[in-house]
Amino acid sequence: MRILIAGGDGFCGWPTVLYFSQRGHEVAVLDNLVRRQWDEELGSNSLTPIASIEDRLAAWRETSGKEVKLYLGDLTEYDFVDRVLREFQPEAIVHYGEQRSAPYSMIDRNHAVFTQVNNVVGTLNILYAMKDIVPDCHLIKLGTMGEYGTPNIDIEEGYLEVHHKGRVDVLPYPKQPFSMYHLSKVHDSHNIMFACKSWGIRATDLNQGVVYGLWTDETKQSESLYNRVDYDGVFGTALNRFCIQAAVGHDLTVYGKGGQTRAFLDIRDTLQCVELAALNPADQGEFRVFNQFTEQFSVLELAERVQRVAEDMGLAANIAHLNNPRVEKEEHYYNAIHTKLMDLGLKPHLLSDELIKDLIETAERYQDRVNLRVIAPTATWR
Repeated sequence: MRILIAGGDGFCGWPTVLYFSQRGHEVAVLDNLVRRQWDEELGSNSLTPIASIEDRLAAWRETSGKEVKLYLGDLTEYDFVDRVLREFQPEAIVHYGEQRSAPYSMIDRNHAVFTQVNNVVGTLNILYAMKDIVPDCHLIKLGTMGEYGTPNIDIEEGYLEVHHKGRVDVLPYPKQPFSMYHLSKVHDSHNIMFACKSWGIRATDLNQGVVYGLWTDETKQSESLYNRVDYDGVFGTALNRFCIQAAVGHDLTVYGKGGQTRAFLDIRDTLQCVELAALNPADQGEFRVFNQFTEQFSVLELAERVQRVAEDMGLAANIAHLNNPRVEKEEHYYNAIHTKLMDLGLKPHLLSDELIKDLIETAERYQDRVNLRVIAPTATWR
C-alpha cells in the first residue's frame, strides 16, 4: 500500500515508518519537526541521540535499500495537506501528527490553545482533504485511552449499549478526559465520527495506552536509526521515566499515592496494532474504535517493579511520592476491554524484567545526556 505517516519523526511515528517500509509498503513521512523544537523550549532532549530526519532517511536507504518520501510542513496549513494527498495519493494515513503530552497542554493558556488548535485543525484538514482527494483512503488515527477517564464501570471499545426507559441504543462511550490534550483527542473522535457518517470516510480510532520500550528490529540496526526516548516531567511517560531515573540515581517520581491505574503496551505492539488496522481496514462510512493496549498497571506497581530490577542490578532506586500536580483519582476501579486487536491476531509483548533491565542499561550508556533539572513535574492542573 501507499501509506502516509503524519508525525513520522516522533516516538511512535519513526519506528512505524521503518516497520511499514521494511514490509514493502510505499511510505511517506509528513512532519513539521516541531517536536524537536519543544525540546529546546523545555531545555530537554532525547535520552538517545537522534539524527536529523534527513540523515535518518538516508541511513534507512543505505541500510535497507528502500526509499521513503519526506514532506516537511504543517497539518494546520490546508494547502500543504491538499498538495501532499494529491501528489502521494495514499491508500492509508497513519495519523500521529499531534501534540501528545498532557502536561505540555496544561503549562498555561497558550499551550492549551496551541494543543487544541494544532490537534483539532490538523485532523479536520486531513478529513476534508480525504473527502475531496482520496475518499477511499483509510484513516488510522492515534487516539488515547485517556479519553475515557476512570469510570466506575468497565471501559468498552468505543461504544456502549445503553438501556434507558425501555429503549436500547448503542452510543459512543462517555468521555471523561484527563487534560486539555485529552480533550483535543475527544474533539478529534467526534469530528472523525461525523465525517464517516456524513461523507462515507473510513476510519479506525486506536485508543492507545501508555507506550513503553525503545527498540524495534529496525531502529536498533544503526545509531542513525535510533528512536527518541523522553525522561522529562513533560513528555516522559511512567515506565521509561522510572528506568532512566534508576540509571542515573534519581528518585523514582511517583505522583501522589501511585494508585492511578492505566493501560500500557510495548512500542513493538504499537507497530503490530497499526499494521493490523491497515491490513484489515474499516468499511466505507465506518468509524471503528480499538482499545490499543496489552496490560494494566498502577503507577506504583511500575515503580516497585523498576526498583526491584534496579536493585538486582546493584542500583539503589528510591521511590519518592511527590505532591500530585494533576487533578485525578489516585485510587479507582479500572477495567478496559481490549479484544478487537487480539481477534485480528495481535501477539503481545508483555512487560518483562529483561525489558526493564535493557531500558536501564541503555539509560546508563547515555546517562551523560540526562538533564536532571527537567525531571521534576512543572505543569500543574490547578
